[in-house]
Amino acid sequence: MKILLSDKAAIIIRAMLSQPDRKWVARDFEKEFDVGRARAAAVLSVLRSKGFVKGISSGRLAYSILQNKEELLEEWLKAYKFELNETHLYYSAHEDVLSRLKKYFATKDDTKEYALTLHTGANFITHYVNTPTVYCYLRNENFRDISLDLRQALDLKELKKGGNFYLIKPYYKNAVFFNNQTIKGYNVVSDLQLYLDLYSFPQRGKEHALYLLKTLKEEGKNLV
Repeated sequence: MKILLSDKAAIIIRAMLSQPDRKWVARDFEKEFDVGRARAAAVLSVLRSKGFVKGISSGRLAYSILQNKEELLEEWLKAYKFELNETHLYYSAHEDVLSRLKKYFATKDDTKEYALTLHTGANFITHYVNTPTVYCYLRNENFRDISLDLRQALDLKELKKGGNFYLIKPYYKNAVFFNNQTIKGYNVVSDLQLYLDLYSFPQRGKEHALYLLKTLKEEGKNLV
């Protein structure tokens, strides 16, 4: 379903998943998430036609509420692949490079300019895959400047292979940061984004995604 690859649609769906019992109208997304009312209405219409939204479609009492969340996630996993993101590989000789990353952003005006993903982010929850590699999203609008400054600050060496530090320009330029979480002082993408990223990732990704899902369920948390 192509709509799942739209940044604005992804924001709408994530918002609805975060408040599964809420009755939404298009203007809610305009006021709360800066998604135009017409765009939101179009996304809701498509979701309704696919059976993922129920409610009253038009009129003064119109509203939309998400349904069939597990089936929606299955469709999302078919559409989205981590490879859609733009990745840049570097090498760091520092074993404490992750803490150096946190310290770097602690000095900035906006400490939310980054978010960890894949095994790096999920390991804060699962401790499942032992890897020194860091996977780090940076915001699209400042990607070039921040990545250059960060590379200098952390002494990252550019490589085509054999590196251990990925700076990632996200495909979902805004939605990927939706519901970011802070764990042990680090910014980590949402559990949903971790699952989406891991599921198609070739290096033990699906295995880790399923273990993350199991861990969350044991903690009484829902992915969707």
